[in-house]
Amino acid sequence: MEKNKDNESDDEGSEVEFVSDKNYGEPEKYDPSFHGPIHNRGCTDVICCIIFIAFVIGMFVVGGYAWINGDPRKLVYPTDYKGQICGITPAVKDKPYLFFFDLLKCSSTFTSFQLSCPTKQICVSECPTETNTFYTQVFSATVGVSLPTGSEFDSTYCDYGFTPINSSTDPSYWQGILEAEDCPTYYLESQPYLDRCIPKFLVDLVEGVIDAVAAKDNFTAEITKSLQDNGLTELNVPFSDEPYNLESLAQKLSDAVAFFLNFQNVATMILDDFYAVWYAIILGLVAAMLVSFVYIVLMRFIAGPMVLFGIIGLHAVTAWGCYYCWTRYKDLDDMQNAAEQSLADIGFTTDLDSYLNLKDTWFAFGIALAVIFALLLLITVCLCKQIRIAVNLIEEASKAVASIISTLFFPVVPFILQVILFFVWGCIALFLASSGVQDCLKVAPSDPKFNFEAFEVPRADFECDCNEDYTKDTDTVLDLSMYNGTEIFCEFQSYQLPEETNYFQAYNLFGLFWLMYFIIALCQVTLAGAFASWYWTFDKKDTPTFAVTASFWRAIRYHLGSIAFGSLIIAIIKMIRVTLEYLERKLKGQQNDVVKYLLKCLKCCFWCLEKFMKFLNKNAYIMIAVYGKNFCTSAKKAFFLLLRNFLRVFVVNQLTDFLLFLGVLFVVFLCSVCSFYYFTNSITIVAEYVPAPDVNYYWLPIITIGVGSYVIAKGFFSVYDMAIDTLFLCFLEDLERHDGSPDKPYYMSKDLMKIVGKKNKKVKKTKQ
Repeated sequence: MEKNKDNESDDEGSEVEFVSDKNYGEPEKYDPSFHGPIHNRGCTDVICCIIFIAFVIGMFVVGGYAWINGDPRKLVYPTDYKGQICGITPAVKDKPYLFFFDLLKCSSTFTSFQLSCPTKQICVSECPTETNTFYTQVFSATVGVSLPTGSEFDSTYCDYGFTPINSSTDPSYWQGILEAEDCPTYYLESQPYLDRCIPKFLVDLVEGVIDAVAAKDNFTAEITKSLQDNGLTELNVPFSDEPYNLESLAQKLSDAVAFFLNFQNVATMILDDFYAVWYAIILGLVAAMLVSFVYIVLMRFIAGPMVLFGIIGLHAVTAWGCYYCWTRYKDLDDMQNAAEQSLADIGFTTDLDSYLNLKDTWFAFGIALAVIFALLLLITVCLCKQIRIAVNLIEEASKAVASIISTLFFPVVPFILQVILFFVWGCIALFLASSGVQDCLKVAPSDPKFNFEAFEVPRADFECDCNEDYTKDTDTVLDLSMYNGTEIFCEFQSYQLPEETNYFQAYNLFGLFWLMYFIIALCQVTLAGAFASWYWTFDKKDTPTFAVTASFWRAIRYHLGSIAFGSLIIAIIKMIRVTLEYLERKLKGQQNDVVKYLLKCLKCCFWCLEKFMKFLNKNAYIMIAVYGKNFCTSAKKAFFLLLRNFLRVFVVNQLTDFLLFLGVLFVVFLCSVCSFYYFTNSITIVAEYVPAPDVNYYWLPIITIGVGSYVIAKGFFSVYDMAIDTLFLCFLEDLERHDGSPDKPYYMSKDLMKIVGKKNKKVKKTKQ
């Protein structure tokens, strides 16, 4: 009779813990040898592990190819019009500076973030130390004025191997030099700046030696003095439709670097601010770590009240919305207005006030909010027990994190690995991007129509060797003997990447995705094994001391293949999404609406698929950490376990996301607000003893601390999230495996057993 009473009392308040339909998988059976993560396990998904290792070796091969053929200096150091790197290429080894023939043509590129300048550029050994203009030679030849001795144009700044005949008085000779761009139109007293010859007045302006007005005046004075020294009174260009004006010339040069100057000044002030407040930023980030840790520890005490206040607040807001809509409806209905209108009378309008002045609008709002309130109330009542379970699991997760404190700092390891990964990937991508060969074409400066399109020949016929002297008389591809144009020469266009480079870049990008998600998965498997060890320890005081270390060893010893398998799936989906984004950009501007619609549908589908697979992978990793099975078996096991408890899964996930969102928001808000009051010296007592350093932009450290706090909080709460998910799956298995008898006791806490109407039976002592 006693036994029957016990059974009856045990059944009271119990619920159906899983769906017995075989379509959702078989519930877990009791295993007397199971006491947490299995130690006697074997290697899983070995084939995928081998593929992963081979892929990593392939990345090293790609990196070797990039190292041999790439040269990032091409992207950093100045390059002349022949593709020679100033100070690096043997032909210009002794010429480290880049000289621009006409800086005016660079004005548009400086202000549009372009790195190239559409003017001839050559490497020189030193920058000009005086100001001179080639137009003085042209003008003197045209009007027959002899230039003073020593005022000749310096041929150092003419094209390689070209020296003008300064004694020539033939205007057509000088005109031909200008049209062929054999010499620059002018050169100014310059100084090296970032290995480029920049006019001295601009360098002084950059370095803050003079202001903009003085810089312009200095430039005008230099040109005027140069003209006077050459016996001229004005700057005139006989072969130009638009003669130069000194004021406009100075203004154009100033505008050409205005963007660069402003950017550099702002960058300098930002660096100064960082130097002044670096210690305060570090203290702010340390404070964010402490606040995150304290918040997680306190979750065992405040999780319940926070969820309760959140639910009550949500109901209160919707109820107040219903009341407000009803009062607005009554007020408008009581107004005696003969010209009352309806929604049909107004139709569509952008004036929202017209809709808000209608009682029908508030009636519709009220009905919608009433339906939402009724649904929320119904869901809350029906899922009350599930909500209590979720809250208790969150509290248990806080206990687990506090018991295994090393789990909070373990994410530092994958973070360092990801930093190394991004560095290696960036280096490979950079070297691949600079592995191109010189692409040179035959050009005629005086004839813009001299190109392969105008000649109706393949582009290859216009290609030439940058390192060899070219003349139209020696051309063996094009018949230019009858061409009446001026000088034709071989000009560097760009560095042309080999076709295989694009495939290597795609391989490198896929490797970034695969390795990045591999590192994340390794972290999840490790944390899952540690928290599972805590749950499946009957007396929590006996939790293994090195739970994280042991779990990490099991992951790298037995399950690298399974981790690689799961991360490979996500990487493939990610690569498909990137490809779809690329196709959408390539097709931008096309008028095919069907293709656009199809691409958007595919993007949406693969976004949803990625979210689902990340969720499934995470739970599969938990099963791998506990049972040591392969990825597919673990994913199937986790999927059916969750499917048998889909209501609990939904509630736990939603409440977890809600609480973690509040936690991250609280940490970021608290740290940002405190830093704002500190850096603005708004708190008199603090400012008196610990004054904030003087900065140019006080918002800079505030934003830095805010972003850093967000990253730190996400790292801490990702551990907490993993703890909740792991304990939740263990809790579901605990319900299926055990029945509370002395032989099969529950491992869950007493609070959880009380919520689900379970308890562990005590062993009765028999009387002697």
